[in-house]
Amino acid sequence: MGSGQLHQPAGHRRSKRRRTRPMAEINVTPFVDVMMVLLIIFMVTAPLLTVGVPVNLPQTAANALPTEKEEPLTVTLSRDGKVQIQTTEVPREQLVTRLRSIAAERSSDRVYLRADGAVAYEAVMEVMGALNASGFPNIGLVTDTGGPRLDNPAE
Repeated sequence: MGSGQLHQPAGHRRSKRRRTRPMAEINVTPFVDVMMVLLIIFMVTAPLLTVGVPVNLPQTAANALPTEKEEPLTVTLSRDGKVQIQTTEVPREQLVTRLRSIAAERSSDRVYLRADGAVAYEAVMEVMGALNASGFPNIGLVTDTGGPRLDNPAE
């Protein structure tokens, strides 16, 4: 044995590569990217999924109402006089009963009333009276923007 080499037993070789430890950190960047894309998709589609009943809303110059924490309760009065809570059609004689049971489960007393512009004022007031009697005194009338303004008729 010369020239400064150590004798090693047969079958045991010294590894030239260092053993690396497995990385203990998780790379969350791809997860955050996916969550951001899903959040954007949800934000864009959520307003479209609220109510799918076609109603020809009247137009006004009023501003939009602020959003709420709870999903808004929407009652729709269609051109043919049918009443719907969210997307479920409800007979007029059962409207107050259904609304009272819904009011017992909700923390908010706000309800949005969507009425077709061709519906008679009397029919809209009947539904508003039913809403009020059911425990929903905070009624918002839903309209489309861009209607006529009374303060400046020239615009």
